[in-house]
Amino acid sequence: MAKKLFVGGLSYTATDQELSDHFAQAGTIVSAVIIIDKMTGRSKGFGFVEMSTDEEAEKAIEMFNGKDFSGRTITVNEARPMEARAPRSNSGGYGNRDRDNGGSRNRW
Repeated sequence: MAKKLFVGGLSYTATDQELSDHFAQAGTIVSAVIIIDKMTGRSKGFGFVEMSTDEEAEKAIEMFNGKDFSGRTITVNEARPMEARAPRSNSGGYGNRDRDNGGSRNRW
């Protein structure tokens, strides 16, 4: 069964392909993705690599955790499931002009 790994401390110039090629040394890659900030379009400095087996994932952790990748020391460990988040509220923002959010904000 495939296992997803968290990879932190990545160079902001690293690409998905470079990440995949690097981790391929430990086994078969199912997917490799660097997380991109939606607002800036730049890397957030971390990503995820999915290895095809648990054994390959453990090998990748042993091989790469605390080691250099593109001039940076990376952290590699088993990814945790994403926690549920509360829905974002629109209070205090400019998204709902009909709503009185208080304060001395300019009115439309």
